[in-house]
Amino acid sequence: MRGFLASAVGVSCAAALALPLTLPTTTAAAAPATPTQGSVPGSTQSLPLAPLTADRAAGGAAARQQGLPQRDVRPFSLVGVVWNDPSVALHGQVQVRTRATGTTTWSAWQDVETHNDDAPDPGTAESSGRTLRGATAPLWVGDSDGVEVRVQAGGGPDGSDRGDATAEPLPQGLRLELVDPGDEPAQGAPADAPRAGTLTAEAAAASAVNAELAPLGATEIPALTKQQTEDALISARGGDTEGAQARPYIGPRPRIVTREGWGADESLRESQFLYTNSVKAAFVHHSASGNNYRCSEASSVIRSIYRYHVKSSGWRDIGYNFLVDKCGTIYEGRAGGVTKAVMGAHTLGFNTDTMGIAVLGSFGSSNPPAAAVKAISQLTAWKLGLYGVNPKGSTYLTSGGGNLYSKGKNVRLKVISGHRDGFATECPGRRLYNQLGTARTTSAQLQGR
Repeated sequence: MRGFLASAVGVSCAAALALPLTLPTTTAAAAPATPTQGSVPGSTQSLPLAPLTADRAAGGAAARQQGLPQRDVRPFSLVGVVWNDPSVALHGQVQVRTRATGTTTWSAWQDVETHNDDAPDPGTAESSGRTLRGATAPLWVGDSDGVEVRVQAGGGPDGSDRGDATAEPLPQGLRLELVDPGDEPAQGAPADAPRAGTLTAEAAAASAVNAELAPLGATEIPALTKQQTEDALISARGGDTEGAQARPYIGPRPRIVTREGWGADESLRESQFLYTNSVKAAFVHHSASGNNYRCSEASSVIRSIYRYHVKSSGWRDIGYNFLVDKCGTIYEGRAGGVTKAVMGAHTLGFNTDTMGIAVLGSFGSSNPPAAAVKAISQLTAWKLGLYGVNPKGSTYLTSGGGNLYSKGKNVRLKVISGHRDGFATECPGRRLYNQLGTARTTSAQLQGR
């Protein structure tokens, strides 16, 4: 199903249209935004990888082992590896080690997840209108100023070359991406205080689509009680909140930190917003960026992932519709309005009529915090409730094409699914995936089912 593009300028001028079930109309194709003054600073260092062995013959070790020796770099906090062709998978192992800024201490080798299955759907405006790249998952390493990386095709667990001449060669154009998230946004004003006078045009547009929920420039959308949430939905649908109208199944609106709140540099993303028709399901992810962050650093982690998705992977915006940190705080992801059916780039083949929720961390062998699972329940109870969807139910989605379901196949999936249900991947990690049953039950209860 084709998505809809909405002009950021048009949204700014029509903030009052930010009703949950109202969709913008189609406009001209999107164009990259131009940087403006006042952006939250940040940067990306992109360093080409080279063969690590003396054998540089064609088809030899040079095709199977690349990397970067230890070197000093400008400060960064997140790393990843990208390559030219997003349709090519990296079959092998990526490991990095880093040096904490201002020290001589190097970390142990850390694995970087090599999946490249968070992506725009084939044939969409996002996939055809930009230069996309294949990419590993990003890894949060904290403030660092030294790095070393090794990439091994079909290598052993220590990154060594086992001499497997049959291993698939590494993708072309391997580069190491080092992301500095920049400074935290200014603090001190009340979280919901209007900041319209200090916003860039892009920031105003990103905030305007939430104008019925919080003042322009607010750093958070405040929580509502269940009664308040029900009344707001009935009113938006033209009903009488004082009459005998049946109460909708919807959970109380949770507190959500806005893009302004986590410090999104709105000049990075494309200026227009991309929508689909509805929200029929939610796909749960883990960011695979590691668990070595404090909750106070979550905004920095999100700014880094945002920059990695846009500048390194070539996407129009951050891929996820929402993000959740280990303390259970919910963050607005891709721009376009938290109540709207914003098309993300989170589950290759199933970005249409769905939303993607990423929990910051890696949960293959680590248990997800209870606060994060609770936040998934709260967020889905509210957002799915806006669209009349039962979190414990199932729905049919049409695949846009992926490695699990061919393009055009009609697939029956649970309304709250894990990434692996729509794409052959380990995401959201076994431990988080095992908690989705609890999330479905709690979400339905919050809706009053």
